[in-house]
Amino acid sequence: MRMRSLLKGAGLVAAAAALIVLVTLAGLLAFVAYNTSTGRDWSAPVGEVSRALTWDGTAYVFTGEDLLEDDRWAMLLDESGRVVWSLRKPADVPETYTLTDVASFTRWYLRDYPVQCRVRDDGLLVVGAPKGSVWKHDMAMDMDTLFQVPAWFAALFLLALGCVLGLAYRVLRRWFRQEQQVRDAARSGWINGVSHDIRTPLAVVMGTAAQLEADPTLPPERRKQAAVICRQSQAIRDLVNDLNLTMRLDCAMQALRKELLQPAAFLRQTAADFLNSGMAEGYPLEMELPETPLPAIQADAFLLRRAVNNLLTNCVRHNAPGCPIRMGARAEGAFLVLWVESGGAASTPDTDPSQQRQLEPDGGAAHGTGLKLVSQIAAAHGGEARFYGGDVFRCELWLPSAS
Repeated sequence: MRMRSLLKGAGLVAAAAALIVLVTLAGLLAFVAYNTSTGRDWSAPVGEVSRALTWDGTAYVFTGEDLLEDDRWAMLLDESGRVVWSLRKPADVPETYTLTDVASFTRWYLRDYPVQCRVRDDGLLVVGAPKGSVWKHDMAMDMDTLFQVPAWFAALFLLALGCVLGLAYRVLRRWFRQEQQVRDAARSGWINGVSHDIRTPLAVVMGTAAQLEADPTLPPERRKQAAVICRQSQAIRDLVNDLNLTMRLDCAMQALRKELLQPAAFLRQTAADFLNSGMAEGYPLEMELPETPLPAIQADAFLLRRAVNNLLTNCVRHNAPGCPIRMGARAEGAFLVLWVESGGAASTPDTDPSQQRQLEPDGGAAHGTGLKLVSQIAAAHGGEARFYGGDVFRCELWLPSAS
């Protein structure tokens, strides 16, 4: 759900950014087109002014004064460069012009007056505007450069879009992070409170059960029941601890205290601790290690031991007594693989079907928080946990080697 919300927000931001850039670009082009020499910088195109100036046989008649504003002026030069007709022509504008003069002002300015020119059969029509009212600039461009203009526009568009998306990503990321921190803090407080409320009565139950189990005056059947209560209470305690650790790993609140571990020594010590705890009673434990030295790993010894111990405990809880448990390690390229498996031909045939090793439809293990914690610990070390179901349940921890 969180990823879906993030993708939805990113999509909306991207669409908004694209729309903003497109509208800006279209507006810029429309503004340029609307305010160039074919648009608003003149009250009317010079062609319309030219059509309003006619010769009646004796003199020029101009019917387009409404086309020119009060500060505009116009004149007509004949083939010799002499002014033969004018309207509101400034006094500092000459009456005659040479070929050089005409060539200089047709594209630019005439005595600092911006002008428009149009060639007629009877001469050259010049329409002028006040000084400083219109900016004119000549532009020339190589055809190869002109063909590159679309690519430049596309590059600028993508650059602007990338900047907007980058800024939006940072804002959204900070927003979601703050929102996540609030949720994590609330969840952490709730879990810590529940855990504290469970531990207090659980400690009383465990203490009482341990006293009853050690009481020689009780019948053996009652002492056995007390031992069951004690073991199940320990399972609840471990579950609470796993829940707290899972929450801290999920919220990135568990700091890793990494050190250089030798896999063979680490597995032997973990197996010895498991055997000494009494959990493995009735379950043969075998270890398989290659003859060649295994690569060392940088890992948090406490968390990694917790993961392997959870796997061993899982094998005991979900198999009948007599089921063999195997563990070992091997090198796979840049990874060290620690594995634990249980089941197989040595399993007892009367195993409860509810205890059979199963996988969820998505491939995850269906054994509560214990195996979820294993996956989180592997991910916290930059690796992954792989689970395999069937007659033999197997879990492999793929961890990057230190070399």
